[in-house]
Amino acid sequence: MLEIRFHGRGGQGTVLAAKILADAVLRSGKGQCLAIPEFGVERRGAPVAAYARISERPILVRTRIYEPDALVFLDAALLSAQTLGGLKPGGPLLLNSESPAARLAARAPGFRVEPIAATRIALEHRLGSQASPVVNTAMCGAVAAYFDLCGLEPLLAAVREAVPVKHEENAAAARQAFEIVQEALHARA
Repeated sequence: MLEIRFHGRGGQGTVLAAKILADAVLRSGKGQCLAIPEFGVERRGAPVAAYARISERPILVRTRIYEPDALVFLDAALLSAQTLGGLKPGGPLLLNSESPAARLAARAPGFRVEPIAATRIALEHRLGSQASPVVNTAMCGAVAAYFDLCGLEPLLAAVREAVPVKHEENAAAARQAFEIVQEALHARA
């Protein structure tokens, strides 16, 4: 089972990102997936968490994820000892950041850091505003490619169905991030 914990801020679409990935995995037929939101103070800019469990077998555990296999940060400023808590040794962190991986890795020693330029991608596709870009679909594309969770078409179908507005712009952001991560992984292989 792959367990992923998402960290973001209210308004970035963190909870929706977990739901989109769950839907994309189910559409692909690659396994079972469960998205779990965590709600607290629901206000724009407040820290938000969400979880996704992905497995080839039925998923019976329906709690928050305390020891994730991976972390996804829609806002890299949320990276802290507290948000890293429970991440399995050597686990990957996908961060919305254009900073070099080496610089980000200094903030998370012992973990694999993968920067994703989700803010730039969101702004290119006019998702949100300069002050508050909506990065969830770009991060979904990156996560789907990084973990080989599903193909591009199930991901794009899940994005188009889940987002309330700008269906094609969100799909284009997911596609762009998916392709960038795929190219980076192939270059490393």
